[in-house]
Amino acid sequence: MTAVFILSPALRNLLQSGLNSLFGIDTVQIWWFVTRAAGLIAYLLLWFSTVWGLAVPSKLVAPLLEQTYTFDFHQFISLLSIGFTLLHIMVLMIDQYLPFSIWQILLPFLSPYRPFWVGIGVLSFYIILLVTVTFYIRSLIGMSAFRVIHILSLAGYLGATLHGLFAGTDGTLPGMRILYLGGGLVVAVLTIYWLWVRSLPKTSQVNN
Repeated sequence: MTAVFILSPALRNLLQSGLNSLFGIDTVQIWWFVTRAAGLIAYLLLWFSTVWGLAVPSKLVAPLLEQTYTFDFHQFISLLSIGFTLLHIMVLMIDQYLPFSIWQILLPFLSPYRPFWVGIGVLSFYIILLVTVTFYIRSLIGMSAFRVIHILSLAGYLGATLHGLFAGTDGTLPGMRILYLGGGLVVAVLTIYWLWVRSLPKTSQVNN
């Protein structure tokens, strides 16, 4: 037991060093840290929403879920993702480390920092916002248009991934690369499976 207490400071230092090298958590710019965290949470929620939106209609999780609330849950996750994205954007406007103007945030490709990849992130946000709005107007536009517009969420997810990889200050960190590339692989596999299920005859889909 004594040996454990003797080793504890060394183990703590090793753990802290490992986390710092993986995720760069030792930054001193507090608002930059907040916007990074908000962006990461928004991305994880977007990933979860995308995975959920692919898994449910493919019936991969049908035996495990109560179907009554799956659609509402999907909608809720999307709204949370937008909320954290807005926090990510607002903090960029007040951060003094690398401040952005309102026009540089609202209009794509005007950013002073990596304008192309930041612009991709702006476009992705608008796509996700459009897709989320259709939750509330699907009775007006019809289910066919709703489904077509909803497919755009895949482009929004792809754009958000590229934005995180090439515009995010954490994009070069090993932990973040594993997250982006690993998450993207999951979405790619689910997309292929979803397309395969859609290509099956209707009777086969019902049996699945």
